[in-house]
Amino acid sequence: MRIVLLIGAGSFIGGISRYFLSQLIDEKWGNSFTLGTLAVNVIGCFLIGVVFALSDRALLGQEGRYFLATGLLGGFTTFSAFSYQTIFLIQNGKLTYAALYVTSSILLGLFATYLGLYLFKTS
Repeated sequence: MRIVLLIGAGSFIGGISRYFLSQLIDEKWGNSFTLGTLAVNVIGCFLIGVVFALSDRALLGQEGRYFLATGLLGGFTTFSAFSYQTIFLIQNGKLTYAALYVTSSILLGLFATYLGLYLFKTS
């Protein structure tokens, strides 16, 4: 139960942080390119790399990793998890799986978004 609470607390903080940071960026530089979302995704990718590097060096324990990676960064952006999993596949020599994962995630994600918008569009 402790892990679930850590993840939940991290998710709360990450989600609120994502909202405020993307709003701040969009207000300062405009939102025509969704720069706020792009910035959040890139920052999240960088931070998940830091979290797993610290974890690999035994400088961050399992609870800290759950709080930061799954909770905080999961709430901040799920793109960071996608990025880490892709790099993990590449580092383990599974290039075909990495390419398939990236391609299917992007194409299926775009299709699912379109389908959701299409099916539940209010006219």
